[in-house]
Amino acid sequence: MAKRKTKFVCQECGYEAPKWLGKCPGCNNWNTFVEEIEITGGRQKHAFHTGNRSVGKPEKITAIKSQQEPRITTSMKEFNRVLGGGIVPGSLVLIGGDPGIGKSTLLLQISSQLADKNLSVLYISGEESTRQTKLRADRLGVTSDSLYVLAETNLLDIANQIETIKPSFVVIDSIQTIYREEITSAPGSVSQVRECTSELMKLAKTNGIPIFIVGHVTKEGSIAGPRLLEHMVDAVLYFEGERHHTYRILRGVKNRFGSTNEMGIFEMKEEGLREVLNPSEIFLEERSQGASGSTVVASMEGTRPVLVEIQALISPTAFGNPRRMATGVDQNRVPLLMAVLEKRVGLMLQNQDAYIKVAGGVKLDEPAIDLAIAVSIASSFRDQPTKPEDIFIGEVGLTGEIRRVSRIDQRVQEAAKLGFKRVICPKNNLGGWTAPNNIEIIGVSSVQEALQIGVSR
Repeated sequence: MAKRKTKFVCQECGYEAPKWLGKCPGCNNWNTFVEEIEITGGRQKHAFHTGNRSVGKPEKITAIKSQQEPRITTSMKEFNRVLGGGIVPGSLVLIGGDPGIGKSTLLLQISSQLADKNLSVLYISGEESTRQTKLRADRLGVTSDSLYVLAETNLLDIANQIETIKPSFVVIDSIQTIYREEITSAPGSVSQVRECTSELMKLAKTNGIPIFIVGHVTKEGSIAGPRLLEHMVDAVLYFEGERHHTYRILRGVKNRFGSTNEMGIFEMKEEGLREVLNPSEIFLEERSQGASGSTVVASMEGTRPVLVEIQALISPTAFGNPRRMATGVDQNRVPLLMAVLEKRVGLMLQNQDAYIKVAGGVKLDEPAIDLAIAVSIASSFRDQPTKPEDIFIGEVGLTGEIRRVSRIDQRVQEAAKLGFKRVICPKNNLGGWTAPNNIEIIGVSSVQEALQIGVSR
């Protein structure tokens, strides 16, 4: 006989406890425990597997034949880039983003493009009815007969439909609405999300069907549910952007089949999402000419160089402790660079408020943007603008030295393509590559030397 046992599970990290706790020992969050009923002593979970289960045997790695599986490509080059060249058959991909950002719109457009290539696509919606999905499809101009829509939340029924239709591509919107009958907890709980994702992974790997699942995000911006969810899937994509602006960013934070930190830019139109093939022009089109505190940096997003404007505003403080605020860069990087400018360059910034912003809503986290931030701060403090045709690249050390960065040739080529005339970069990056003819490369070894070249007194 099966026995029913009560347990309490944290909805943030999956920590289990025999009794209710106010604070989770695993993630230190408050009021996250929910009571769940666990069935023990019997067949608790009836896993449904496809095909005959075979027992694998160890093989020598030299005896395994390497095989390059063809990827499924869509009509969106930006989407293919983020995934590493296209959709891998049998992969399980998780897409997260804020409510209303356009996750369902993006996946319905991708489904339509694959259906237009005579690939059978199954779009499963757990939050909308088939008629509501049809309304969105009419707005996006989806007319293919190879696209099937199913409104279902029972995982067993979903698996049966996948076995019947045998689609080439599956979308599940969203994983927080899917449930298994054998698990007594509510849909969206840690146990349901974990077990449903595990079964979907088995379906994808066994049948070779790529499955895309949508995940809700918490108020902190991370995907809801246990962290294990991101470890189970093959790729994790974040769909970012301001709801009141038209541009959206699809960012890959995990990818077993390609480069991580790839970024795709889209523009939200009335008829759906439209890809932006040259994001550097978008980020620089509204740059003010002759304004102090503005510099341009060539940042690497995965394998793509992107030119972004960094703005700084330095003003005298009205309080005892000056403010240090940053948008788009690490909050701790600003006071560190200001300390280097005070100690190594002699700028008196201890009584100044500092506001740093990356124009366009992009988030940059690589060390190569240090020099551009430092030059922006010095330019605003001295009220002297930088030359509009200059690019600043380099990592700043605590002693004021400029350290080398990676892929300097790709950054310089992108700058030359957009008409910039000078690149101020680390001196150690000057050898081993050939610069374009229409751009000047200036190597610097310290912050003070870079300011003498880029910001005049």
